[in-house]
Amino acid sequence: MSETSQVVTRIAPSPTGDMHIGTARTALFSWLYARGRGGKFLLRIEDTDRARSTPEATQGILDGMHWLGLDYDGDVVSQFERADRHAEVAREMLAAGKAYKCFATQEEIEAFREQARANKESTLYRSPWRDADPATHPDAPYVIRVKAPREGATVVKDQVQGDVTFRNDQLDDMILLRSDGTPTYMLAVVVDDHDMGVTHVIRGDDHLANAARQMTIYEAMGWPLPVYAHIPLIFGPDGKKMSKRHGATGVAEYQAMGYPAAGMRNYLARLGWSHGDDEFFSDAQAMEWFDLSGINKAPARFDTKKLENICGQHMAVMADDEIMSEIDGYLAAAGEPALEDGQKSRLKATLTYVKGASKTYPQLIEKSRFALVSRPFDMDEKAQKQVNSVSNGILEELTPHLQSASWEHDALEEAVGCVMAAREIGFGKVAAPLRSALAGRAVTPSVLDMMLVLGRDETLARLADFKAACEDK
Repeated sequence: MSETSQVVTRIAPSPTGDMHIGTARTALFSWLYARGRGGKFLLRIEDTDRARSTPEATQGILDGMHWLGLDYDGDVVSQFERADRHAEVAREMLAAGKAYKCFATQEEIEAFREQARANKESTLYRSPWRDADPATHPDAPYVIRVKAPREGATVVKDQVQGDVTFRNDQLDDMILLRSDGTPTYMLAVVVDDHDMGVTHVIRGDDHLANAARQMTIYEAMGWPLPVYAHIPLIFGPDGKKMSKRHGATGVAEYQAMGYPAAGMRNYLARLGWSHGDDEFFSDAQAMEWFDLSGINKAPARFDTKKLENICGQHMAVMADDEIMSEIDGYLAAAGEPALEDGQKSRLKATLTYVKGASKTYPQLIEKSRFALVSRPFDMDEKAQKQVNSVSNGILEELTPHLQSASWEHDALEEAVGCVMAAREIGFGKVAAPLRSALAGRAVTPSVLDMMLVLGRDETLARLADFKAACEDK
């Protein structure tokens, strides 16, 4: 790649299940690298496995990318739809003597491997058809295999792993085109990356050995190699590859649990990459700072507490409109009913007071519950304990002060202060019954903040309901 070439990265997930959090991180790294350099970030769906690929999984990938805010350039590329182009390259290699027809049957190959295992020899298949005279070719089904180098070594120059050497006598003549004419994944990946102009291949280090094998195709076709960066996998807290036993592994699950997307991006960026001691940063900073040299060689460990901490910091500084939009997406993802217009306006009014103390949307909604419920509402067990004559007396004394107060924080604080002075009690003695009356909960945001959100009429109506509950007891 020349110094003036535009950076082009890609993410190429297979639509055979939920979009894994590891795939999301790879997409994020590729997105940051391209966006930070004015390059392009492309999306390819590797849907050649027709038996396992599903439209639902493809849609899940698109939804996951959208939720994470990872925009891509151009149209989504379907690998399956490019099968004719892949086959064309295989035949071009065949014509150039860089590949060959192999007529070996599955039974012959398995017999060879059984014999090799019995002799404690390598099971790497060496086809007798590699250098056979075409005149000896039978009229029978065949696959097309690449002519991999047999001597020397192949060196993968990796931006994360360093130079990784593979002995060529350990590389197989991999199949490019199956006997039914369909291309293999290994061929399709290389052809697609070349045709899409991909300059940097950022992917999991489980593909490192594939790079050595795929390089034989690049070299056979005379195509420039991309820059490789094979990143370590994500482990769970126990140091083992992240799986269902560690909890959620799919992107959709994290949206359904109510994590803000900005926090998720920030956390995933730090999961295996670092920029000094910076933990909390914006997308703009991440794009400016991200570089392949900052990726760690060791696997990163997923830590839910760190994720929540980062998400809390992001939620505190997020714009209210962004939070409201993400709450709509969270409720849909979680299978919860959508908010009504009135609830939305009241919820938005609470954000100033609750977003700084919330790490997820369920937490934020719970803290805002007082603004979302309609009268009459049930009280929890602790709030019920405030339903007594003493509490009723305190709130009855407070009511006329609220009726005449201007509806501002200082004026409401002064109204509460008048009752405290008259009764010679602390703030908590007024706040406890007031919480029960306004929210039906013993743990709530500030009572003054709740009154500001609810407004005078709703506040007084809830105090009246509380008075009636006390008198009925």
